[in-house]
Amino acid sequence: MTIVAAIQMASGPYVQANLLETGRLISKAADAGARLVVLPENFALMGLSEHDKVKVREADGSGLMQDFLAHKAQQHGIWLVGGTVPLACPDPNKVFASCLVYDDQGKRVARYDKIHLFDVDLPDTGERYTESETIAHGDEVVVLDTPFGRLGLAVCYDLRFPELFRGMLDRAVDIITLPAAFTAITGKAHWEPLIRARAIENQVYLISAAQGGYHVNGRETHGESMIVDPWGTVLDRLARGSGIITATLDRERQAQVRRTFPVNSHRRLICAIP
Repeated sequence: MTIVAAIQMASGPYVQANLLETGRLISKAADAGARLVVLPENFALMGLSEHDKVKVREADGSGLMQDFLAHKAQQHGIWLVGGTVPLACPDPNKVFASCLVYDDQGKRVARYDKIHLFDVDLPDTGERYTESETIAHGDEVVVLDTPFGRLGLAVCYDLRFPELFRGMLDRAVDIITLPAAFTAITGKAHWEPLIRARAIENQVYLISAAQGGYHVNGRETHGESMIVDPWGTVLDRLARGSGIITATLDRERQAQVRRTFPVNSHRRLICAIP
């Protein structure tokens, strides 16, 4: 069995300050015995404007944020899922929102670029989000081997697109991590049902690490980081503020669920009628 952790934050507009807080929480998770630690989306920066992330973008493989992740993974001997880091893309006015995975030696072993971008208007609050103005979308499903099982990567708004998670299931996924920064209003309505649904329908452990609280830029994020097992049971959660949650992955329990309800083998793909 393996202890895993999700970190929740309310990040601000200063990278160095956010990294200090991230480091403190990683240490806390490692001290709790976690061997896999997941950071939230935008852990290093929640800017005053959406364009702030472009100003601090890093070249792939080099930079303050990437060096920090590699160092912390090696220092604590943990596998670390680095939320999202703004990495350079061909468009100088945009970045990739990249989820980076480091092994316990500090070596980067995977990169996932967020596929689904949050372009919505929320009439109840007047909020408007257009991630596509500053983020270039990815186009590749990422699942990798780890000592804990096959690990799939998704980010925030991806949660609303079950076909992405089915793509991971087709690649024999066992655990899915979801760094996120859900808005308060959409999180209240949909966060937990979607998290639990993705875990249940794919019979996976789902580790969601969220932003949770009020931010200097005026934004409010939902929080409710949670770890859910393949039966849909919430093993641990944190409502608001900075902190960690932990749970134990029981692969035999997962195997039992999959043997009892072999839903993957029952899938029937129905083509649309012309």
